[in-house]
Amino acid sequence: MAKVILSQQGYVALVTINRPEAMNALNQEVIEELIEAFDLIDVDQTRCVIITGADDRAFVAGADIAQMKDMTSDEALAFAELGHELMDAIEYFPMPVIAAVNGYALGGGCELAMACDIRICSDNAIFGQPEVGLGITPGFGGTQRLPRLIGSMSVAKELLYTGRSVKADEALRIGLVSAVYPQAELLDQAWKMANRISANAPIAVEHTKTGANATMEVGLEDGLDLETELFSECFDSEDQKEGMTAFLEKRKEKDFKNR
Repeated sequence: MAKVILSQQGYVALVTINRPEAMNALNQEVIEELIEAFDLIDVDQTRCVIITGADDRAFVAGADIAQMKDMTSDEALAFAELGHELMDAIEYFPMPVIAAVNGYALGGGCELAMACDIRICSDNAIFGQPEVGLGITPGFGGTQRLPRLIGSMSVAKELLYTGRSVKADEALRIGLVSAVYPQAELLDQAWKMANRISANAPIAVEHTKTGANATMEVGLEDGLDLETELFSECFDSEDQKEGMTAFLEKRKEKDFKNR
């Protein structure tokens, strides 16, 4: 892969978008390499994923406008479908994905961050869906995920209709991100969070992600039925026995085996 770097440290995989000359803009090559990177992650040896950009200026400045400008509607459809394939791969990945947003996350970059489970950002981060100013709509899930994530249809529609960008402090206030850090601390904080997640029982974390994601797709009654099923399935795992035994024995150290 030329534009995406995949590395591993312990139980955490790091996916770095490495197209700094274009502020990590998403063209077809980058999207395909990101899909490939998630396919290559060893799910048996990984418990959390961090995704970030190689350039301090940008997480992803947006989709590649130079590539999109002369697309036909059929080509645009194929490009949007490819983008959705990537976002779905992240949203439904079996373990949590943390977006460490280091700078601009506009258009496709904001949509990429929103597909992740958790978003933290640097204090210079800027988010937005500016597509209407380019004569298009968001194409990688922005109209669907933004209202669901921030919980206010009015605010979401204002941002989508005006194309207005929001800085890190406003992103935190509206719930788009869960924390803001100085640029120099961002990746360390992402690792700290990923390692904390990785210390928990992997099957339980995966089931919890499945249940939480269901809130986007099903009603409360169906969601509660799913939660009950996921809860009971955990009792077939060795990790459940280890976790509860450690609690009763007052052991801080737990030896979760992912089985």
